[in-house]
Amino acid sequence: MNSVVKRLAILGSTGSIGRQTLDVVRALPEYFRVVGLAAGKNITLLAEQVREFKPEFVSYVASGEDDKEARNRLLTAGCRFLSLEEMACHPDADIVVLATSGTAGLGATLAAAKAGKNIALSNKESLVAAGEVITTEAEKSGARILPVDSEHSAIWQCLSGEKQSARRIILTASGGPFRDYSQEQMASITVEQALKHPSWQMGKKVTIDSATLMNKGLEVIEAHWLFNMPVDDITVLVHPQSIVHSMVEFVDGSVKAQLSCPDMRLPIQYALSYPDRLANPSLPAIDWTDFRDLTFEQPDMDKFPCLRLAIDVGREGGTCPAVLCAADEVAVDLFLSRRIRFLDIARLVERVLERHRKVSHPAIEEIMAADAWARGKAHELVRGDDK
Repeated sequence: MNSVVKRLAILGSTGSIGRQTLDVVRALPEYFRVVGLAAGKNITLLAEQVREFKPEFVSYVASGEDDKEARNRLLTAGCRFLSLEEMACHPDADIVVLATSGTAGLGATLAAAKAGKNIALSNKESLVAAGEVITTEAEKSGARILPVDSEHSAIWQCLSGEKQSARRIILTASGGPFRDYSQEQMASITVEQALKHPSWQMGKKVTIDSATLMNKGLEVIEAHWLFNMPVDDITVLVHPQSIVHSMVEFVDGSVKAQLSCPDMRLPIQYALSYPDRLANPSLPAIDWTDFRDLTFEQPDMDKFPCLRLAIDVGREGGTCPAVLCAADEVAVDLFLSRRIRFLDIARLVERVLERHRKVSHPAIEEIMAADAWARGKAHELVRGDDK
């Protein structure tokens, strides 16, 4: 690998993906250096990260509940304070890691795309909501989107070296914790049950999205933009063992798959080190004696309507994906705060979508307006204010 150290700006450094990105940096300090860190409201952890990695600049969302001592440590650390957008296009960052949750990272993703950055993208909502805008800007500037999601990383690796386009993409899904639940059991799912994913350790939002299979639907839309593949040529299969992370089928019927232990540090590291692979002794290897079977099955669209909704929205396009993302963020937050039930997540998202008037080929301002409208409409519907 080239001996030049890659400089990283990590947006969302205190979240699950951000913390695992820093684990990769700790394991491979001769290859990566952190120049920027950005967090939401976990200022205490951000201060600890700043002390360890000594970045040049930081960003965080101030809150009335901020830890004053941690804030003072940031102020005295000698870092410059930047907005997410400023950090995303900063000339000192070779790779911008977009690990923020939800559409809050949309502005930063767009700024990085316009600046021609290498974008290690974990924030799927940005590409789902504004895929046409972001990919167009990336093509203009020469920016490269390096997928961090395990499924999209797998597809990317399978396509590497191929001269012909794929015939079909096959996205795998663990099926979440409720794959074998009856409809009656689904009606009484608790927050605690939904937060126990059988394969992955993730943040709360993506864990709930994985339980509803909304996450897989968002990944279908994301794959459409990442790999220029029609939504109808992207198949979802449930694979409970989470060893085959996705597959690609070619015109001759050959299928390539990428397999590894379910550990997000591997796709993160691949995005950072691309086009090279690096030895990292902290990453687990598959013990094939542990697996008697690798199984695949069709997802139950009736039991998991969020997947169906997302695929339909992917076909529809325009501002509909932005509405889907925004309504889902509100619905998941309401479920986590125990204001709606698990099955109400899909119902609320669908009701918001039914009331939306699509704008085709929207500008970023229209996407943001659709996002704001969807959030307001979701809250109206829950309050019963919608006419």
